[in-house]
Amino acid sequence: MRRTTMSLAALYVLCAPGIIAAQDNAEISGRVSYTGTPAKPETVDMSKQPECIKLRGRALTTEKVVTGPGNTLQNVVVYISSGESSMTESEAPPARFDQQGCRYTTHVLVFRVGQEVSISNSDPFNHNIHPMPKINREWNKIQLPGTPPFSYSYESGEFIPVKCNIHSWMQAYFVVLKTSHFAVTGNDGRFTLPALPAGTYTITAWHETYGTRSREITVSDGQHPTVDFVFNAKP
Repeated sequence: MRRTTMSLAALYVLCAPGIIAAQDNAEISGRVSYTGTPAKPETVDMSKQPECIKLRGRALTTEKVVTGPGNTLQNVVVYISSGESSMTESEAPPARFDQQGCRYTTHVLVFRVGQEVSISNSDPFNHNIHPMPKINREWNKIQLPGTPPFSYSYESGEFIPVKCNIHSWMQAYFVVLKTSHFAVTGNDGRFTLPALPAGTYTITAWHETYGTRSREITVSDGQHPTVDFVFNAKP
């Protein structure tokens, strides 16, 4: 009769509380919604840029407030704003920021301090990328069609508006954070943060028009708590 054996090391992985905690961290999820009457998207006037009208074949609308079913809000950045230890995090691949159809394909792009952003132009004409930080260095670069992407990174955390000096309606945000625990809400307003060790954290939700909301939460290993945010939409 064959006997199955288990080493002491394997037994320790299964039974030691510290090891289990490391393998079963808390995962926080939730939903972002609004009350009141949100601002309606405005139609973009592209009459001075016939190349964009020809390319798209239809009008664009602004993205400052994008809502979904059930009073949900899209493009809300939810992140851990305090409570994290100064643990060493692995290097992240470049975030990608593209220009296509006379629009930035990602309206709110979140990445970490020091992480590279690869910026590309998929349109058949020139674009201009002009981030406007207050803490980091400001730059302004034209990007010709067919040229390879270029990369850039930021040294300090900041919420940075981005615009195109050629096509005025092209607006976006670079959100540069010190944490890798973040998420951006989609059309359903939902988010899930990467798993966290047990502890007390401040979770912040940021929207470009409606500002910020913050909640403090204490979590234990293996928990999956829900944290919802509600913004007051301006009438």
